[in-house]
Amino acid sequence: MIVRGQRSVWLRSWGAWQRGLRQQQQLQLTPPGSLVRACLGGPPTRPIVDMSYSRHFLDFQGSSIPISMKKLVVTKLNSNFREAVSLRHDAPVPLPGDGDLLVRNRFVGINASDINYSAGRYDALAKPPFDVGFEGIGEVVALGLSASEKYAVGQSVAYLKAGAFAEYTVVPAKEAIPLPSMKPEFLSLLISGTTAYISLKELGELSEGKTILVTAAAGGTGQFAVQLSKKAKCHVIGTCSSDEKCSFLKSIGCDRPINYKTENVAAVLQKEYPKGVDVVYESVGGEMFDLAIKSLAIRGRLIIIGFISGYQTRIGLPASHTEMLPAKLLKKSASIRGFFLNHYYSEYQMAMKHLVEMCEMREIVCEVDFGDLSLESKFTGLESVFRAIDYMYMGKNIGKIVVELPHSVNSKL
Repeated sequence: MIVRGQRSVWLRSWGAWQRGLRQQQQLQLTPPGSLVRACLGGPPTRPIVDMSYSRHFLDFQGSSIPISMKKLVVTKLNSNFREAVSLRHDAPVPLPGDGDLLVRNRFVGINASDINYSAGRYDALAKPPFDVGFEGIGEVVALGLSASEKYAVGQSVAYLKAGAFAEYTVVPAKEAIPLPSMKPEFLSLLISGTTAYISLKELGELSEGKTILVTAAAGGTGQFAVQLSKKAKCHVIGTCSSDEKCSFLKSIGCDRPINYKTENVAAVLQKEYPKGVDVVYESVGGEMFDLAIKSLAIRGRLIIIGFISGYQTRIGLPASHTEMLPAKLLKKSASIRGFFLNHYYSEYQMAMKHLVEMCEMREIVCEVDFGDLSLESKFTGLESVFRAIDYMYMGKNIGKIVVELPHSVNSKL
């Protein structure tokens, strides 16, 4: 506790610490040709509430927060993630501003669109180097003065922000999501859960008795599309690539899992659902997209959340045979709607809050996959992000792929 009479002394001391910190960081991280400019000083820094975060730069008592960290950086635009991205070992640990949190990441999520991001498809003006990774959960280890009004050091939070594939990430406090605990299951909700929740709510028009087809149903987003459709009392069909995935789908309520490697999906749909399906929840693209169009019922709706079959190609588009698409839609009074989570951010906080509550109450299953079927070890450390993405594109995962980032709490500099 700092009393009023001591405040000016504390602020002067704090300012001296911050100036020393900046000078030390610049001397360590600035190229030799820039040392003269570094010594001239930069803009004033804002205070960080967590005192232990500043002490370690002066080696006062030691700290668990290092000066440098590992992170993944896009070094050239390419749809091959391994060729596009490099692992840096010496990136400076960022400092939170007045309204920011410094989060030590514990779990980060893998998404099919990580490849689209590293290929520069989401921003035509993107020029390497830039950080990669969309979502993470971790512990607040430092924070700005304004941010301390609602958050505290040690608190568990989740976030959506480019640059999640790093040991530490600065997150604006207003965009952070407080969590009741550090469960990896919560990570499955950040993009996958909210995508299914909002898209079905806004575009699906689900009602009791409707028939829903979910492609890639055992994946990170598909698992939630299945469960939320069942909660709406719909009949759910789910495509997947193995008998193990079929068993998982049955366990979360899927009425008719279809292993497309052992069954002909078109034949099954034609025989068992001759009137077609009311809603298709589609994320595969290519031939599966064509089949989905053919399988729509009168006034059916197709929701596109992705087309993973084309992401690894040069132009990012899958092969398809939809030259007659307008005629096919017209014939059935059917419709196609695209869904991109960023365009529905006004619904995000509400959806996330509801999903966290459902997860806590065990009303939904939040399946996570740490590489259980990987030929190598569990996905641990940033180095394993490359393997995790390969694992996803081989169709091995059941549920959301998660990478754990362990850390030594009492490491001494």
